[in-house]
Amino acid sequence: MNNIPNRQAICDVLLEEAKTDRDIVVLCSDSRGSASMTPFSVAYPEQFVEVGIAEQSLVSISAGLARCGKKPYCASPACFLSTRSMEQGKVDAAYSNTNVKLIGVSGGISYGALGMTHHSAQDIATMSSIPNMRVYLPSDRHQTRKLIQALLKDEKPAYIRVGRNPVEDVYEEENTPFEMDKATWIKEGTDVAIIACGEMVKPAKDAACLLEKDGISASVLDMYCVKPMDEASVVKAAEKARLVVTAEEHTFIGGMGSRVAQIVSEHCPRKVICMALPDAPTIPGKSQEVFAYYGLSGEGIAKKVKENL
Repeated sequence: MNNIPNRQAICDVLLEEAKTDRDIVVLCSDSRGSASMTPFSVAYPEQFVEVGIAEQSLVSISAGLARCGKKPYCASPACFLSTRSMEQGKVDAAYSNTNVKLIGVSGGISYGALGMTHHSAQDIATMSSIPNMRVYLPSDRHQTRKLIQALLKDEKPAYIRVGRNPVEDVYEEENTPFEMDKATWIKEGTDVAIIACGEMVKPAKDAACLLEKDGISASVLDMYCVKPMDEASVVKAAEKARLVVTAEEHTFIGGMGSRVAQIVSEHCPRKVICMALPDAPTIPGKSQEVFAYYGLSGEGIAKKVKENL
């Protein structure tokens, strides 16, 4: 059972790369603990900046550091980073096209009982709407490592959203297929295409296994790159299927499912079912309890597919 959350995987990569790259700088908004960045602050105090509870300043300072040639990774709870400092992300990072990597930790509903104030079920929509801003939701610790390693090699702004708790592995450490800005094909099928991102990829994979037992062939795409989205893979999956189902830890308004539906309707019309959180405050509880309540589990996704095929 995996006990390493994706946020820790990010810190592990930055710790390793900072050994030889003095330009890597980590910034936090009184969030080094929740972002799992305490080890970095201890190992590289001169490459760490604690801004305090000031998310807007966090992003602006990061942009300034980027203009000086640094590689800032600013980590803060996704609920605040994507809303309170959206303007700074829009203007200082994206419009200025600076090398700022925004790391939204404890994303989705992973804060559980803290409720809507701490949930980030709108960040895909808000951050994706900003020109020049890329949006990534890695599905497990192995893919998270691959993504951060790839992002260290470019100089463009990006928003990376990860959850709070450890998640089950989707891939194996020695076998994690990864291509930047290309969806990962976990399984190919002919009846339904299930497209998921972030923590919904594992339930999508489980749903495909359940459907296979009932004679239903499912494709599963890990769309970690929500923006830019791999349109070619979406079209390929839809063309082979009779039904397209999307799954995401986000409101159904303006999320990954909305973009998939746009692509499918334009290129290869199929029925698209968007499985997501409702346009309402979500119930409190542990992530798996909340997912099950809204049908965002392997069983729930499989049931929805059978109802609509």
